[in-house]
Amino acid sequence: MSVEIEPFELGFRRPFTIEVAQILKIKNTNKEPIAFKVKTTAPKQYCVRPNSGRVEPGHEVEVSVLLQAMKQEPPADAKCRDKFLVQSVTITGDKDFTNVQQIWDGVPKSAIQERKIRVSWLAANDDGNAEPAVSTPPRRSLANGHEDTPNAAPPAYSSPHDESTILDNTSPGQPEQESREETGSTVAESAVAAAKTTAVETYEEIKAKLAQAEATIAQLKNDAASGLRQRKAAITSEADNSKPSQPELAQATRQGTEGVSVKVVAILCFVSFMLAYFFF
Repeated sequence: MSVEIEPFELGFRRPFTIEVAQILKIKNTNKEPIAFKVKTTAPKQYCVRPNSGRVEPGHEVEVSVLLQAMKQEPPADAKCRDKFLVQSVTITGDKDFTNVQQIWDGVPKSAIQERKIRVSWLAANDDGNAEPAVSTPPRRSLANGHEDTPNAAPPAYSSPHDESTILDNTSPGQPEQESREETGSTVAESAVAAAKTTAVETYEEIKAKLAQAEATIAQLKNDAASGLRQRKAAITSEADNSKPSQPELAQATRQGTEGVSVKVVAILCFVSFMLAYFFF
């Protein structure tokens, strides 16, 4: 199976604060139809339409690759490490009328042809026909009928978005990611310094409040002791004032012992007798 893919490297020209598009051409030079899929190592940063499909013998398909706008223009010496992977497989007669998704089910890995497409960042048009600002240095060797980079660990590819509109306009580039890391480090340091200052202030406040509480407790203890002494003295004074003198106590005792005289008792008895005699 032979599939022609152009270009071998996708070059996106600055500025990257706006959307930049490139065309990837896939041509089927076989006598049988083929199915293809396009994957990338940065699926959130690119929008590919279509990212999968079918190519008839002798026909060509144009795939639109859209680099979504970045928030900030990366430096001129920033390295682009993004890659695309184009996979293709022959559609046999028993799968001729099967949809593209089902064609890939159960396909052995040896029957899949893969082609890696590198990505480079080009200078703006104002700079003339300048060379690419940065691109991944090529290291080519033929393996399984396609170019490969055996000395490097294979990156993780995944299917990009296949939408007519941009799904994510805030896709970060590598410079933006570094900026976020620096910002996060600064914020973390500021938070640690603020936490230390707050801890020192909190310790001093607690210490001052503790000293004030101890002073208040001591004052309350002194007031309580003083009030207790004053109250005890007042009770003792009242007890002394309310205690009767010795002559008064003797006179009260004698009055209680003497009672009513005999003469008064006789008169009362006589009056009672006369009343009973006349009325009863």
